Amino acid sequence: MSTTHSTPVEPVATTSNSGDSAAAPEPQLTVVMPVYNEAPHVGRTIETLLEAIDRSGFEANLVLVDDGSTDGSAEAARVALAGRLSMSVVTQPNRGRFHAVRAGLRRATGPNVLVLGARVRLRPDALAFVRERQQAGELIWTGHVHIHTGRNPYGVFLNVLTEIAWRAYFDRPRTLSFGLEAFDHYPKGSGCFVAPRNVLVNAFAELPTRYADPRHANDDTPQLRRIAASQPIHLSPSFASDYVPRTTLRRFLTHSVHRGTVFLDGHGRRESRFFPMVVAFFPVTVAVAIASLFRPRALPIALAATSVAGAAVAASARRSRFEVAVVAGLCPTWATAFGVGLWRGLGMLGAARLSTPDRSALGQSEPGV
Repeated sequence: MSTTHSTPVEPVATTSNSGDSAAAPEPQLTVVMPVYNEAPHVGRTIETLLEAIDRSGFEANLVLVDDGSTDGSAEAARVALAGRLSMSVVTQPNRGRFHAVRAGLRRATGPNVLVLGARVRLRPDALAFVRERQQAGELIWTGHVHIHTGRNPYGVFLNVLTEIAWRAYFDRPRTLSFGLEAFDHYPKGSGCFVAPRNVLVNAFAELPTRYADPRHANDDTPQLRRIAASQPIHLSPSFASDYVPRTTLRRFLTHSVHRGTVFLDGHGRRESRFFPMVVAFFPVTVAVAIASLFRPRALPIALAATSVAGAAVAASARRSRFEVAVVAGLCPTWATAFGVGLWRGLGMLGAARLSTPDRSALGQSEPGV
């Protein structure tokens, strides 16, 4: 029996405009902001964006992509903007961040695009720094993202995890660039990323088909890896922003499960330095599960060991006592939720492969998990 594969038909997105777009000069920068149920955060994000644009000298416009929000996110953005910047709102069914960014890129008119998350707040001089460096020929920038911590344990945990994972940079933040060889050693993401529009359009051209449901697809690692293969990506503490993390246990758990699924899609590939850890995770967790069936104490011992190991890693990285305590307390919970996400991703990946036996249809250049 032969099978045929057709190109997915994307749902039609609707677009509306606000601001005095007719009188506005041609933008040098289009800001693409994907939004899904971020009404409490998008207003402050836009306020900091406007300040950064004012200080930069960029002529800019905003494309806000409402990815099926049910909380009035687009209206909250309009209220915050108050006509101070030309804005187009693209409305589409909830299809996930990859397709939201892609829709925004289709609507972008500036030669440069800043992809900005709804929880990511630019620091005042961030875009001024980028504009100056772009004029010197350094065109592609990923943001140095500070994670809001305070006394929010979920923010503290995420911050410690991030800074340990990317210690090559966070131990000594400085202006640098990296290509494909060092790609997995430096932080990067499409939550705060500037590049020429054509570069981003090409990076997002290939549909993510490792999962049948694109809402769980990794929306930056494969795309930015394609960019790094041909051009350097720049990083600097001067192109800085602040990320607002989740503040409740329920949202922290939900986000952790989602990040596990997304992580498998992005790093369950041989080219990632995290690939060996991803591969090892599955037999290790199976072994723990089997051991728990015969020795019920095995599971709590494993969770306790996760807590101790997390605390030891944080302490070795010279984190504060408070940070070490937070990591020890949350590591078992996070590891469980993240692990559930990895297993969910493996199930989704297996289901996609069963329904599409031709590996080339999965958009992989190399075999992975």
